[in-house]
Amino acid sequence: MQQNEIHALAVTAERGRLLALEGIHTAASGHTGGSLSVMDILTTLYFHTMRVNPAQPRDPDRDRFVLSKGHCTPALYAVLALKGYFPTEDMKLFRSIEGHYSGHPDMVHVKGVDMSTGSLGQGISAAVGMAMAGKMDDKDYRVYSVLGDGELAEGQVWEAFMAAAKYKLDNLCAVVDVNGLQIDGPTAEIMPTEPLDKKFEAFGCHVIHVDGHDVAALADAFDAAKAVKGQPTVLLARTIKGKGVSFMEGDYGWHGKAPNDEQYEKAVAEISARLAGLEGK
Repeated sequence: MQQNEIHALAVTAERGRLLALEGIHTAASGHTGGSLSVMDILTTLYFHTMRVNPAQPRDPDRDRFVLSKGHCTPALYAVLALKGYFPTEDMKLFRSIEGHYSGHPDMVHVKGVDMSTGSLGQGISAAVGMAMAGKMDDKDYRVYSVLGDGELAEGQVWEAFMAAAKYKLDNLCAVVDVNGLQIDGPTAEIMPTEPLDKKFEAFGCHVIHVDGHDVAALADAFDAAKAVKGQPTVLLARTIKGKGVSFMEGDYGWHGKAPNDEQYEKAVAEISARLAGLEGK
C-alpha cells in the first residue's frame, strides 16, 4: 500500500470524525463513543476496499455493507457523505425532523445504506443473507458488516455465524469493533466474551487480528480476507471508544451522549489540529 494512500485515508478519517461530531452536536443526541472508534474501519472500507459507486447506489454488482451496530450511524453517514452519496452539509440534519437521517441506518430514505439496522444481532444476520444470495446468484460481490463487541452478547449473532460457516460464505467479512466498552460499562464485566478468536474459530470462521485505528493494517487485513476460501472471515479490530478526542477516549459515559457546546469546541479543536498537521497546514 502506497504511503500517499495511507495518508489520504488518515485525512479522510479525521474529516469523518469532524462530520460525525457535527451531526451529533447539532442534534444534541447520538452515539458518540462508538462512532469515533469505528471511523478508521469505515473509512478504509469505503475508500480502499469496497467496490461501490455513489452514482449507482443500487448497482446489483456492488459490494454491500451492513452496520450491525446500527446506533453508530453518525460514522456511517459521515463516511457516505465524504464518499459523495449526499452533501456533507446534510450532517446538520442528523436526527432532525426536517431530514431523513435518523439515528439508525435507513435504507429506504438514505442513499448508500444497504440495510436498516438497530436491533443488535439483526444486522449480521441480514449480511449473512446477502452473502448467501450472492452465492446463489453466482455474483462476485462481497458483503461487509461491522458489529460491536457488546453486541456479541446477542445469541442471534452466533446463529448467524453458524449459518455463514455452514454455507461456506467466503464472500462475507465481518469486523468486530472491540473497544471493550458498552452502554453500562466494560464488556468484560457485563457479559464476558473473550477469547473472541477461539470462539469465532470454533464457529467455523477465519480470524484476523488488527489494530482498528491503523488504516494501513486494516487495508492489508481486508485484502487478506479476500483470499480466504471456504469460510467467512472475522476481523477482530482492537479500538478505543471515543478515539480522537482525549476526554472521550476509554469512557463508556460517552456511549450515547452528545457533547455540549464547550465540549464540542474542544473536540473540534483537537481533531482540527491533528488534521492540519496531516495536511501540512
